[in-house]
Amino acid sequence: MFSLKHWQTNNKWQNWVGYVTSEPEQKLSVNSVEELQQVIVQARADKKRVRVTGAAHSFSDCARPEEIAVTLHNMRGLISVDKVNKLATLHAGTYLYEIGPALAEHGLALENMGDVQAQTIAGAVSTATHGTGIDLGSVANQVVAWEWIDGKGELHSHQRGDAETDDLGNALHVSLGMLGVFTKLTLKVVDLYGLRESNERIGFEQGLANFHDLARAHRHMEWFLFPGTNKLQQKTLSLIPPKPMRRAQKIKDHFDSIVKLNGAFYLLSELARMNPKLTKKVSEISANSIPNTHREGYSFEVFPTPRGVKFNESEYFIKLSDFEACITEINDILLEDNKLSHFPIEVRTHKGETGMLSPTQGEDCAVLSFHVYKGMDCEPLFNWLYDYMQKWQGRPHWGKVNKLSKDELYELYPQMARFLEIREHYDPDNVFMNRWLEQKFLSK
Repeated sequence: MFSLKHWQTNNKWQNWVGYVTSEPEQKLSVNSVEELQQVIVQARADKKRVRVTGAAHSFSDCARPEEIAVTLHNMRGLISVDKVNKLATLHAGTYLYEIGPALAEHGLALENMGDVQAQTIAGAVSTATHGTGIDLGSVANQVVAWEWIDGKGELHSHQRGDAETDDLGNALHVSLGMLGVFTKLTLKVVDLYGLRESNERIGFEQGLANFHDLARAHRHMEWFLFPGTNKLQQKTLSLIPPKPMRRAQKIKDHFDSIVKLNGAFYLLSELARMNPKLTKKVSEISANSIPNTHREGYSFEVFPTPRGVKFNESEYFIKLSDFEACITEINDILLEDNKLSHFPIEVRTHKGETGMLSPTQGEDCAVLSFHVYKGMDCEPLFNWLYDYMQKWQGRPHWGKVNKLSKDELYELYPQMARFLEIREHYDPDNVFMNRWLEQKFLSK
C-alpha cells in the first residue's frame, strides 16, 4: 500500500516491483484542484514535466516521474452518489480498496474489479486495469464522466457520449495521463452483490474443452496455467445475494497469504532463483499444491488476491476467437521450455471496448498474463513473447512490460494519429510526457 510518509521522506521513486526507479527533482503531495493547477502552471512556465504516480503499481515506465512527481493521496474519497441512476463520483486519488466499502454503505458496488486493489482509481482508469468476465470490461469502461486539468493548468469536464462520435471520450477512455491529470471520475455502478469463488486443479485438455462454456456460465472465470506442467488452477466467481464475508474466512485468507504465498511460494521462488534449472520442478510442485477451495462475501471482499511475492509482468490481449489455437501452442512450447518461469500464466476474458488506446480495439478478447519472479531473468520469456505475440496481433497492457516500438503500436492502434491530435490540443508543451511515453508515441 502507498505510504505518504515514505513518499515525503525518500527522494527516490520506484514502482511496485522495484525495477523502474527515478529521483525526481520534486515530489509533491497536493490537497486541492487549485493547488494542482498551480503546480502544472508553474511546471509549464519552468519547462518541467509532471507525472502523477498513483500507487506505482504499473510494471512499465508509464508513470515514471523524471522531474516533478505528484501524488493525489490527499485527494481521496466518495464525493456523491446518485442511487436512482446508479452513478458514483470519486476523487481521483481514491484507492480501489477504499471504494468497495464506501459504495456498500449506499447499497452499491463496482461492476467489476481485478484481483489487485492497491491502485488509485485514476491510475486504474488511465491504464485500463481490468478483471475478468466475457460480458465485462475494464475499470475505464465504467467511467461516464471525467474532470481533469490539462497541460496549461485549465480545468475541463466531459461526459461520455455515443461511442461512434465521441472522439474526446474515446481518447480519455485510456489516456495514460497524457491528456492531463484526472481530479474527479464518475462511474456507472451496480447494486451491491455477493460472489462465490471456487477453485480447483484440472488438466489442460479438460480446461480447454470447457473454457467457453464455463466463461459464459459464470460471471467471472479465469485460469492459472502452470508452465511446463499441463495443469492449471480454474477459478470461477458466481453471483450470490449480497452478504459480508465471514470473519473466519478473513482470518483464513490472512493466514493463507502469510503461510502459503509469502511463506511456501516465496521459498519455492527463491529456490528457482538460486537454481533456474529447477523452475519446471517448482512449477510442478506449485500446480500439485492447489486445493479445492470456496469463498463467499461481498464482491469487493472476494475479488482481491494478496500479492506478497514480487514479480515482473507482461500481458497481451488477443482475439477471443484465437484463444484455443494460441494457448494450445503456448502450452506445447512451454512443456518443452518453460522460459525460466514458474509463475502461472493468468488467463482472463474481456469485453471489447471502443477507447482509442484500448488494447481490445473493440473486440472481445482473451488476456494472457505472464510473470517472472523478481530477481530472475525476465528476458527469455518476455523477448519470446514479444516475437511470438506478433503472430496473434497481441496488444500489451499499457501498465505491463511493453517492448513494442512506436511504428508497431501505430499498426495495432488505427486511431493513434487522432488520439495524438487530441493529446496535443490538451498538452501542447508535453508537460505530461516522460521518455517512455515519448518513445512509444512521439519518437520520429
